[in-house]
Amino acid sequence: MKKFLFFGLIAIFMTSCKEDTTKTMFLTGNVKGLKKGTLYLQHVPDSTLITIDSLEVNGDGSFSFKTELESPEIFYLYLNKKDYNDVNDRIIFFGEPGNITINTSWNTFDTNAKIEGSATNLKLEEYRKIMTRFNKRSLEIVQETANSEVPLDSAQLDSIQKLSEKNIQKGYAFALNFAMNNKDSYIAPYIALTEVSDANLKYLDSINNSLSPEVAASKYGKALQNFLDQRKKNQ
Repeated sequence: MKKFLFFGLIAIFMTSCKEDTTKTMFLTGNVKGLKKGTLYLQHVPDSTLITIDSLEVNGDGSFSFKTELESPEIFYLYLNKKDYNDVNDRIIFFGEPGNITINTSWNTFDTNAKIEGSATNLKLEEYRKIMTRFNKRSLEIVQETANSEVPLDSAQLDSIQKLSEKNIQKGYAFALNFAMNNKDSYIAPYIALTEVSDANLKYLDSINNSLSPEVAASKYGKALQNFLDQRKKNQ
């Protein structure tokens, strides 16, 4: 009887100590060509960027981090190459529970990163890909004006201004529609908060009210609800 009790207590102890992997993100990967530097895993819990963990790299670009999270959110993988240059040193990605891998190169750290294992990050990459087209078009409009060999008259400048505004409006409409059409993804409240927070309340309310219960209860889902409550209060 005592033996059965002993093993029973051991089983209970092991179960209680078992890690809750449903809320744990395991981040692994490799930075090709990195011989020396420091990697930092960072996020913004409230309004300030903080470092969760760090790893000194010395001869091997492989890395591994582990952190707990309540729901998918934006994380930053920052590389201090000790070259006194902050350009191309931070990868922004949507982290979530489970196994996520990031493979990249030291000299194209943020532009060449391949991120796998996060469904929400795939949505983020899809969104960024389309938005890049609108941003590129805006840049082309500015360059066309600057590269003109002859001074433009007021009518031409007005036409260019309208063209620029129309492109910006298209990008804005795309962001709203993307959030609305992805109500089951954690990307929806994130876009509403970070990309179109100054939109008409009726559009933001539509996004907020369409969120699935799981997304609405997430970090960004709660933040969106609080943001809307505050905006309505200040009206």
